[in-house]
Amino acid sequence: MKRSVYRSAVLHGSVASILLILVAVLVQSFTSIQPHKVVKTTYLTDLARLDSAVTKLYTTIERRQPAPIVQAAFRQSRLAYKRVEFLTEFYFSGSAKSLNGPPLPEGELDDGIGVVIQPNGFQVTEEMIFPLDASRRTDLLRQMASIKTTVSQLRRVANYNELTDSQIFDAMRLEVLRLITLGITGFDSPVSLHSLPEGIAALESLDHALLAYPIATQQATHLHQTISKAIQAMRGQSFNQFDRLGFIRQYAYPLSRLLMETQLALGYPLATDKRMLRPTARTLSDTNAFDPTFFLPYNHALPTADRVALGKMLFFNPILSGNGQRTCASCHQPNRAFTDGEPSPLTLDAKHRIGRNTPTLVNAAFQSFQFMDSRVFFLEDQITDVIHNSQEMGGSLTSATAALQKDSTFQKQFAQAYADGVTETNLKNALASYVRSLISLNTRSDRYLRGEKAALTAQEKMGFNVFMGKGRCATCHFFPLFNGTIPPAYVKTESEVLGAPATATERQLDADEGRYRSTKIGIHRNAFKTPTVRQAALTAPYMHNGVYKTLDQVVEFYDKGGGVGLGFTLENQTLPFDKLNLTLTEKRALVAFMKSL
Repeated sequence: MKRSVYRSAVLHGSVASILLILVAVLVQSFTSIQPHKVVKTTYLTDLARLDSAVTKLYTTIERRQPAPIVQAAFRQSRLAYKRVEFLTEFYFSGSAKSLNGPPLPEGELDDGIGVVIQPNGFQVTEEMIFPLDASRRTDLLRQMASIKTTVSQLRRVANYNELTDSQIFDAMRLEVLRLITLGITGFDSPVSLHSLPEGIAALESLDHALLAYPIATQQATHLHQTISKAIQAMRGQSFNQFDRLGFIRQYAYPLSRLLMETQLALGYPLATDKRMLRPTARTLSDTNAFDPTFFLPYNHALPTADRVALGKMLFFNPILSGNGQRTCASCHQPNRAFTDGEPSPLTLDAKHRIGRNTPTLVNAAFQSFQFMDSRVFFLEDQITDVIHNSQEMGGSLTSATAALQKDSTFQKQFAQAYADGVTETNLKNALASYVRSLISLNTRSDRYLRGEKAALTAQEKMGFNVFMGKGRCATCHFFPLFNGTIPPAYVKTESEVLGAPATATERQLDADEGRYRSTKIGIHRNAFKTPTVRQAALTAPYMHNGVYKTLDQVVEFYDKGGGVGLGFTLENQTLPFDKLNLTLTEKRALVAFMKSL
């Protein structure tokens, strides 16, 4: 039997004797069972328990059991899933999405043809179980049959999947970060709000996995106590009143750091693959946690100091515009967090207005789509579109490149930054390099969460907790980027249908069809990319059409339930229809927190 030092520390608490260490080391020497194989055995056992829990839930529905029994069986199934989540998400992301994906259809373009992918899994069934909707029993059984099939398939493939110790630690750390971003925010338990008990189950699964490893006694004790304190902090707490800020700072982040320290102490190397959230990040609030070059197009030059400096020169120079009078900074002004303070910018001839609000360029590097309608993938494509747009810059890359080739100053700067000098590709790359340098991830809240000497007011702390909890803001504006790029992989940026009104009187829906214009997929009608909330104090007016002048008005819109809450007919609204019922104190705190960003 495996008896790791971690297990000994758990059993004996903080008693760390030399004899205990020696005994543990001797036992480790004589055992032939490798830690990752012990973890795999536990995982397979827990998958079997999940299978049993799902079968029981199916049976309660099939036998028309009363709502309390069905709901209790659902909760048990969810807890069973949370115990296998960290490895399922890491090794079998497709199965994880089938079991626990958002309850909304997705629209994708396949060779230019719009395809709608219908949701399935626990979150879909949750909406039919809380409250139990007898009229949808057939749909519910169909969903449960799909879940049962997915779990059965998962059990089969898991038998043949090889785990490594490095990957297990990677998966455990990612699970802690998933708990912070998607767990305690209510993202994956949006109706029953069972997030905190499920978080406890997830942490218990990590605690159990660590039993397989020969961790030094002092480190093992520290790990176990940190997990135990995190569990205790969640136990018995209500969803709306839970102190998420304190939980992250005092328990989740210390645990994430400890897991990395333990992995390195055991000699298991960190991952080396390129990720938005760097594998070396100990927490989500580390200074260099996110890679702004992650969404750089393949084979494009990486930013350097010379390229960023050149891009900045281009950004503020009218040479890129057709009339030689407009710069990128005309609409993206640095003192306004690279917006312009207008509901929408003027056209190049200053006679009309372009239809949409100017988005901030701050942290634009951390998005997989660009433009409010998400119509292009890369910053380089956005730059091309804007330069060629007759209403915005009215120029062309060809003419801009020709003009730059005749400018001795730019010739020198390009030669210093690129071996092949002035080219269209290098022009785009330099501008994109500058935009990728516009990073804001070092606010007081970031420093506070890192444990540095930074103060947040009591109101701002309350606002953080409202944002991450009752206000449901963080289920679309994901922590800590506070944009729509989904954690913890951070590879896809979401668009949402909110139902913004045409005017501040809120009497009719805005006519802009958003993402639908480019995809022609019905569920994308009125959908817009979820922007970052960082720098929000400087980016008024708000929404895609600049309809709201203040953050207070924005909060009121969400509190009412978006467009549907205002009385608009909007069947594809992705924002929950229900009122948030925020108090005046909570609303003010929420605004104070957003302004602190």
